[in-house]
Amino acid sequence: MEESSISMEVVNPHAAGIDVGSRSHWVAVGQSENDVREFGVFNEDLYAISAWLQEKQITSIAMESTGTYWQNLYSVLISKGFHVILCNGKFTKNIKGKKSDVQDCQWIQKLHTLGLLSSSFLPEGKTEELRTYCRHRSNLLHMAASTSKKMQKYLRLLNLRLDIVVKDICGLTGLAIIRSICAGESEASLLASLRHGNCRRSEKEIAKALQSNGRKDYLFALQQELETYDHLQSKIIACDAEISKKLDEIINSDEDKREHYIASKPYKRVNKNTPKDIDLNLKSYQMFEGTDLLAIEGMSYSTVLSLMSEVGVEGIRKFPSAKHFSSWLRLAPNNKISGGKLLSSKVPKGSNRLKIALRITANAIGNLKDSTPLRDFFHRINFRKGRVSAVSATARKLAVIIWNMIVKGTPYENPEGYLYLDQKRKLGLVKRIRKQIDKFQLTNEELGIVNVS
Repeated sequence: MEESSISMEVVNPHAAGIDVGSRSHWVAVGQSENDVREFGVFNEDLYAISAWLQEKQITSIAMESTGTYWQNLYSVLISKGFHVILCNGKFTKNIKGKKSDVQDCQWIQKLHTLGLLSSSFLPEGKTEELRTYCRHRSNLLHMAASTSKKMQKYLRLLNLRLDIVVKDICGLTGLAIIRSICAGESEASLLASLRHGNCRRSEKEIAKALQSNGRKDYLFALQQELETYDHLQSKIIACDAEISKKLDEIINSDEDKREHYIASKPYKRVNKNTPKDIDLNLKSYQMFEGTDLLAIEGMSYSTVLSLMSEVGVEGIRKFPSAKHFSSWLRLAPNNKISGGKLLSSKVPKGSNRLKIALRITANAIGNLKDSTPLRDFFHRINFRKGRVSAVSATARKLAVIIWNMIVKGTPYENPEGYLYLDQKRKLGLVKRIRKQIDKFQLTNEELGIVNVS
């Protein structure tokens, strides 16, 4: 029997591979020892890498997305005109042998030469800048939430059970009382008089919960945490201003975006963590060029802001289909088939901020009281497979709907639409009356209804 060999086609003949590190970058332009060089991470070293690659007549480069160390090198290489592929590290692991920086960069170069590496998704420049602001704002919100928990802890240690009588200690009533406590006020009746008119508990109930034990050490810690909370809130306001500037810059630079306008949606609930001075209803409508994503029931302003900052309109158009988009979000089942049998169909591990936002929206849809197509879909999956699966399935459906709305221009239509509170009450009353009429089989004569011809 004659021996046969299989040769792999060279897809990228002028390819290089870079193993990105925290203190040095290893660059390979071939498989021999002379084709590998080590460079530093300073700015002059990054330009030295691009000069050496130009000298070697390299046109395409593959590199790992290691932490945040790749970003400056990636920017320099892109500015010099190279075609750069940013790869997930799990796709560039060496198959066998000892691991070293030299072998890693040569292995990346070999895989890229044979066309076996695929590029990760990266948003365009302005969207990436907006993403930085939004992610920083999210981190500030997490720190503020942590500070709020610490304030609640010290209030509890002071025997001030404000968390029992007030739903949110960082609300209007809670912050007013905390500020007064930190200012030195200890009289329970005076503290309870700071109650806001919308608070459900009476002054008498609040006063019972505000009998302090007078510990000065806990009071000092509470004052420190309140100062930290106020400082973080000022940072969040400053971050909101930068987000607003960046959104205006993106929209005003494109005439197709700037010409769109949509009326406000007073029925949409505004969360306390939503940017207050930004009309996200209008900004999202302009950003996505006439696509009203808030027409989807359960869709919040935070989810829309995450969509604008994480992928953007140009980014979502990079995905050829809704299946590719939902798969990138890791919301689609990963079917593993062997021998014609389905071994597993679990959703892959991994997450990003947009996936989390869509899952939160899906959970909110499941909590809707009124019957809608998405809410009914959620409850069908919930009945069969449980709430966790229902959240994932509804989030995947949301991703498909969003892709079709933005890329294909397919509008989302809710058959029942949005109703105001008085309209909901009227509709519910009509349904109950009709149910009673059918139950007792009442006729028009019995109801006193006269037909006028």
